[in-house]
Amino acid sequence: MTYATDRLHEEIAYIAYHFHWNLEEILDLEHRDRRRYTEQIAGFVARASAEG
Repeated sequence: MTYATDRLHEEIAYIAYHFHWNLEEILDLEHRDRRRYTEQIAGFVARASAEG
């Protein structure tokens, strides 16, 4: 089973945008770790939005 290319690109862009990491750093992450970072970033964004 392969991971959808579009989803991978979304994860890369999301992490790069918020953490300012380069492509190599992000691609070096395991899939599980990359997903965890995207989930944590989403939590940060949601809290910041709620705080106004």
